[in-house]
Amino acid sequence: MFQDPFSFDGRIRRIEYGISVIIYLVACVIVTAIMQSGGDAVIIGLAFIPLEWFLLAQGAKRCHDRGNSGWHQCIPFYSLWLLFANGDKGENEYGKNPKGIGNQERSTNA
Repeated sequence: MFQDPFSFDGRIRRIEYGISVIIYLVACVIVTAIMQSGGDAVIIGLAFIPLEWFLLAQGAKRCHDRGNSGWHQCIPFYSLWLLFANGDKGENEYGKNPKGIGNQERSTNA
């Protein structure tokens, strides 16, 4: 879990995506609170750049688990679908199933 969280390659499970969304929301609340505290805290707003990168990368990997391009996360409310829909069984063009289901090599017995 959480291997290469800033990478756009591979697949992740629903639980990792859900935890990623929670981490993102908590971090955004903290950064916003610091920024509103006044003073020179506005520079902390740059923390939103890696936060957005993290969420986009995790979303792309979850899209890959569904067998879709990462661009599908731009569809309104698709992130809700990513939280509840099962991923593809077995290996797809984006990698092996993170659950390990269907990843076995199939032998051809003639």
